[in-house]
Amino acid sequence: MRHAVRTLLCAVAISAVAFGANAKTDAVKNAEKQYKGDYKAAVDRADADYKTAKQACDAKRGNDKDACIKEAKANRDKVKADAKASLKSKEAMADARDTRMDAQYKVAKEKCDALSGDAKDRCVNEAKQRYGQ
Repeated sequence: MRHAVRTLLCAVAISAVAFGANAKTDAVKNAEKQYKGDYKAAVDRADADYKTAKQACDAKRGNDKDACIKEAKANRDKVKADAKASLKSKEAMADARDTRMDAQYKVAKEKCDALSGDAKDRCVNEAKQRYGQ
C-alpha cells in the first residue's frame, strides 16, 4: 500500500511539473525563432540601407564616389556582423538551456530506476515529456 501511494504521489508531482516544463520548452523554441527573425530583419535592413546609400553615392564622382561606396559597404558589413554576434550569443544561451534540460532529464530518469513495472514506465515517459526528450 505504501509503495502504491508513493508511486502515485511521484507520478502526480512529475505530471504537475511536466506541464510547466512543456510550456517552457515551447517558449525556448519560440525564442529561437524570434532570434533568427531578428537576425534576418537586421540583415534585410542593412541591405536596404546599403542600396539607399549606394544610390546617394551615384551623384558623386571619382574618389569621392569610391569612398562613399566603401563607407556604405562598411556600414552594411558592421550591422551584419553585429546581428550575427547577437544571434550567436542567443544561440549559445539556448544551447545552455538545452544542456540543462538534458542533465535534468538524466537525473529524473535515474530517479525512475527506483520504481518498477508500469510505475517506472510512467515515470520515464513523464520525464521525457517534461524535459523534451
